[in-house]
Amino acid sequence: MEKLTKKIHKTPERPISIMQFGEGNFLRAFVDDFIQKLNDQKLINMGVVVVQPMPFGRIKEMKEQDGLYTLFLQGLQNNEIVKTHQVIDVLSDFVNPYEELNKYLEYGKSEDLQIVISNTTEAGIVYEEEKLSREVTPNSFPGKLLLLLNERFNHFKGDKTKGLEIVPCELIDYNGDTLKEILIKLAKYNGYSEAFIDWISNDNKYYNTLVDRIVPGYPKDEVEKLEKELGYVDHSMVKGEIFHLWVLQGPDTLKAKLPFDKSGLNVLFADSIVPYKQRKVKILNGSHTALVPVSYLLGIEAVKESVEDPRVSKFIKGFIYDEVVPTIDLPQADMHAFAYSVIERYSNPFVHHLLLSIALNSMSKYKSRNLPTVLDLAKQGKFASHALFSLAALIVFYRGVDEKGNKIPLNDDPKFIELFEKLWAKNDIPALVKEVLELPFWETEYLKNKEVVDYVTKQVELIVTKGMKYAVDQLINGAEK
Repeated sequence: MEKLTKKIHKTPERPISIMQFGEGNFLRAFVDDFIQKLNDQKLINMGVVVVQPMPFGRIKEMKEQDGLYTLFLQGLQNNEIVKTHQVIDVLSDFVNPYEELNKYLEYGKSEDLQIVISNTTEAGIVYEEEKLSREVTPNSFPGKLLLLLNERFNHFKGDKTKGLEIVPCELIDYNGDTLKEILIKLAKYNGYSEAFIDWISNDNKYYNTLVDRIVPGYPKDEVEKLEKELGYVDHSMVKGEIFHLWVLQGPDTLKAKLPFDKSGLNVLFADSIVPYKQRKVKILNGSHTALVPVSYLLGIEAVKESVEDPRVSKFIKGFIYDEVVPTIDLPQADMHAFAYSVIERYSNPFVHHLLLSIALNSMSKYKSRNLPTVLDLAKQGKFASHALFSLAALIVFYRGVDEKGNKIPLNDDPKFIELFEKLWAKNDIPALVKEVLELPFWETEYLKNKEVVDYVTKQVELIVTKGMKYAVDQLINGAEK
């Protein structure tokens, strides 16, 4: 069979109006799907240039298929099973700024460029003090973006109409506002002009966003079968659920450029993303992050099998209903309905969502998704036993081996991998837990409380000495403290 390329799939030429930082499964199954639909409906005529945000990535492989890939969407919609697939053909160019910095910066001079979209994981929108130069690729995502914006500002001589619509999709609170603040701070650190700082502050538009679609990614267990049905080879196919929600809070200008309101897509331009954010991040993403180390250390590999396991099912329902729901200021009936829909989505028979794919950057994910529940519950005078049990499980997960001695392929910031490797080598669980809970990274004193330290230490010791099954049973049967 031939590989999927423009040779076998006719692709229209489109002006490149969107720059996308990130080539991962989520953006390709979420944002690029929506851009495809807007193009197909003749609501826009826009192509996408994909920028690889890290030194490693899939730009080279995607170029080999001319940016084409097959998107499979499957799930329940209005209580009916829906299965669709489509070739996505909106990715028009690819740039690895670590090897093609000049090409990357040339896009800053583009008359066609209007929108920047990103998903560089929760760890991507961070401030790093780095001196920016046209000769060296910045390390951070904000550094790369700021360098591009400076190139644009200089090329167009500060033209106020040449600002960009900047739409981050990273799962952090107020992602657009945070990115803007970091860009301004980094610009000042680099001694950029007040005129430029004013331009990035006022003439570029920033959006706070919420994204929601479960994306298992590359269906490696079905590739041979799917390629036979499709009649071509596709090394970049991606699978997602049919459900989707994208909420955007910001200026009105983006709506005219990306008219989602005319597309039939579940994309909302809202005055505030807060209620949507709390509900989604704490329940959907939070329960994902909570169950991963627990399920994986029970020998389970995917989300569907996790919620089908009696232990994990009881654990995750206790986490959602007893700890998360009480911390969100929305009607309880709505919260319970949403929680039920989340469990239903986890049971999607078409989605084989591997736990290891969710485990990427678990430390940052726990901080942004689960720690707020711990802290909000504490304000109510309650103890988040399930959420803190999952933190204990995460600490054991980062030992890097499962209960059978098999190596766990950890994927996080090297500083965390190295820290846990050093701490576990000392074979002193109380000291390990104390050091982890006292990390400045958490930005809270609560985890240093004796009650929390004692509880997490006890759970780590139980998991290590008696196994995850025993430890979970103790928790869900009420003997957790």
